Amino acid sequence: MKSKLLFLCVLVMVSFQSCENSESVIIFHESHESSRVNVPFSDVVEIDNLLFLTGQIGKDHKSGKLVPGGITNETKQVIENIKAVLEHHNLSLDNVIKCTVILKDINDFKAFNSVYSTYFIKKPARTTFAASGLAGGANIEIDVIAAK
Repeated sequence: MKSKLLFLCVLVMVSFQSCENSESVIIFHESHESSRVNVPFSDVVEIDNLLFLTGQIGKDHKSGKLVPGGITNETKQVIENIKAVLEHHNLSLDNVIKCTVILKDINDFKAFNSVYSTYFIKKPARTTFAASGLAGGANIEIDVIAAK
């Protein structure tokens, strides 16, 4: 019993020292898009080997407008926007480990999913739900977590 308790104490001490010596640095990256330089959030926040991307909507960043054509075209644009941010950080959709998808209308799930599945071949973990009133009048917003 004493040896188990001693082992447990040593394990806790080593774990604590390991955490204490951790020198994780949080990096708040500015956007690579000139139109997004003054927004009150970071496009990407990085810690260790993880990148947390801000949510993207189906806005064409060159025109500054939501792409026409409904959920299918917006889904394509959202994922292309995500790809552009990842590429700016030398990553790809293959580095995505988690997606959070917000649909304006859950009835758009099938159309969204048919586009989504052509882009995310490695099948990252995903949460999908519906909420009304997305930013910019969008039908969809996706944020992702990527690993280096």
